[in-house]
Amino acid sequence: MEMETAKTPSTPREERELVVYLRSPIAIRERCGQLFKMAVAGKSHHFVCDLSQLERVADYVIEVMREQYPDLQIPFHSRWRHFEAGGVPRLAKLDEKLAGLTPTQKAAAKFDLAIVSVLLDAGAGDRWHYYEQETQMSFKRSEGLAIASFQMFCQGSFASEPHQPLQVDAQKLQQLTEQKLADGFGANAENPLVGIAGRLKLLQKLGQVLLASPQMFGEQNPRPGNLVNYLLAQAKNNQLAAETVLSAVLEGLSDIWPGRLEVAGVNLGDVWFHPAVADDGLVPFHKLSQWLTYSLLEPLQELGIEITGLDVLTGLPEYRNGGLCLDLGLISAKHPDIFSQPQSVASEVIVEWRALTTILLDKIATTVREKLGKSAEELPLVKILQGGTWTAGRKIAAQLRTGGIPPIQIESDGTVF
Repeated sequence: MEMETAKTPSTPREERELVVYLRSPIAIRERCGQLFKMAVAGKSHHFVCDLSQLERVADYVIEVMREQYPDLQIPFHSRWRHFEAGGVPRLAKLDEKLAGLTPTQKAAAKFDLAIVSVLLDAGAGDRWHYYEQETQMSFKRSEGLAIASFQMFCQGSFASEPHQPLQVDAQKLQQLTEQKLADGFGANAENPLVGIAGRLKLLQKLGQVLLASPQMFGEQNPRPGNLVNYLLAQAKNNQLAAETVLSAVLEGLSDIWPGRLEVAGVNLGDVWFHPAVADDGLVPFHKLSQWLTYSLLEPLQELGIEITGLDVLTGLPEYRNGGLCLDLGLISAKHPDIFSQPQSVASEVIVEWRALTTILLDKIATTVREKLGKSAEELPLVKILQGGTWTAGRKIAAQLRTGGIPPIQIESDGTVF
């Protein structure tokens, strides 16, 4: 989608202010909220939104939460959950490998791993799997991508110094080849992984970004993990706002995203155009950036940092959460070709689906808390995503469609979902 489609600000100051706004969770909820109100009022060309199904969806989510976490002691929805797939204590092994490091160095290594792994997590397609030699187990989709990237990290695939293998650095990222990445994922003609080229470009671009921002990623041997030091410097009384972490992620990594909308030369990342949205028509989501933020909070907590304002961040508008809303009737499509034809990420259909999902996740979370008698502090959105909506979306998809594929097929370039 060309930027000319949107009405852009006229002065540099207005442009800068727009960039700051579009990077905020407030903007995500406001812009998605416009499309939500349109759908509820029956004015969407693509979807109907039936809020009478909210209670039913909340009940289903609670049922799934109790299956997964009977005591409701739910961890954050983050990359760290996927590293333990199959019940294998991989993180305990990682901690053993990191045992000789200081607490801050350990956190930096975990930042390195989380950042690379999340950036490699876009949709894998339904034909690919990762076979883990150590356990002789096979994993698909997000778990497969997580374990493949975990093993690559542990083998030093992202480090240029052989004597310091458990890190990610700019030099090695820029030297990565498509073949090395494919080998790490066990991908080939018989086991095809969607978007290998897109994933490689993302990592190579990450290498360039690390070099371009020494204030965030370090002067010597720049690496993603040095973002720990940058964030610790912003903590006050051992407290750090979740939105501060998101801001750092968006500021530090925005230039890695390919061919997206720009304002004032700034790549907006996961921001898309919809003609029904007021002002400039831009709708931000920052799905991968927010999931990465959720994944960086745990290493910070291990350093004794208290994370505040968790629920300022939004739910994640991806195909599991979005699929839950469609499969249980909170959203229904007005035209059958929405399901029969693959949709572009930039299409009105996908932008609306994601916007509705973002707002409905807030409403599902509120309803779940009311039914369980829990406060937002006791059961923040990031835990409801983990215990409930994401898992529930996968469960209902598996019941309704072979292979648990999403209800809407999305043309993935390996960088969004």
